[in-house]
Amino acid sequence: MSEFVDIFSGSDPEDVATSVRLLLLLTVLSLAPGILILMTSFTRILIVLSFVRTSLATQQMPPNQVLIGIALFMTFFIMAPTFQEVNDQALTPLFNEEITLDEAYEEASIPMKDFMAKHTRQKDLALFMGYSEMDQPETIQDVPMTTLVPAFAISELKTAFQMGFMIFVPFLVIDMAVASVLMSMGMMMLPPVMISLPFKILLFVLVDGWYLISKSLLEGF
Repeated sequence: MSEFVDIFSGSDPEDVATSVRLLLLLTVLSLAPGILILMTSFTRILIVLSFVRTSLATQQMPPNQVLIGIALFMTFFIMAPTFQEVNDQALTPLFNEEITLDEAYEEASIPMKDFMAKHTRQKDLALFMGYSEMDQPETIQDVPMTTLVPAFAISELKTAFQMGFMIFVPFLVIDMAVASVLMSMGMMMLPPVMISLPFKILLFVLVDGWYLISKSLLEGF
C-alpha cells in the first residue's frame, strides 16, 4: 500500500502524469465487461440464443452458462479481425512505447467504430446525435463513442428481437396445432406444452436448428 502511495508522492510532474495514465488504463480494464457487452456482437448472439431456448420451452436447457459460453466464443470468433486491428494499431505500438496512451485510445477506437457503424441504423444514430445537438459528422470517426455505443446497442436489440420473432413463429404454430387437437379431443386439462415439447425438439433437431441459428448469426456480421 505504501508503494502505491509513493507513486503519487513524487514531485516530478511526469511521474504524476504516468500514474494518472496508469489509473485510466486500469479503469478501462475494469470496464471490459461493459465493452464486451455493448460494443461487440455478444448482445445479439446471447439474446437470439435465449429466444431459441424460450421458444422451445425447455426451461433451463441449455443452461445459462452454456448459452453465455457459446455467445462469448462466437463473439471472439466474429470480432477476431477487429481485435487484431486494435492489437496491431494500438496495443503493440503502446507496449513498444512507440505511441502514447492517448494515441493508443484513439487508434483502438478506429476499428471499433468501423465495426459498430456497419451494424448501427441511421435512425438510431440520428436519435442520439439530435439529442446532443451535434453537427453532421464528415466520417463515422467524428462521432464520439458516447453517441455511437448506445445507438449501436439499441440497433443490436432490434435486430436480435427480429431474429427472435422469426424463431418463435414455427414453434408457435406447433403449440397452436397441439392445443387445437387437445381441445377437439376434450382433453382441456392436459397442458399443451407438455405434448408439444417433444414435437418442437424433434423439429429443431431434424432441421439442424443450432447450425441454422449459428449460420444466421455469423452471416449477420
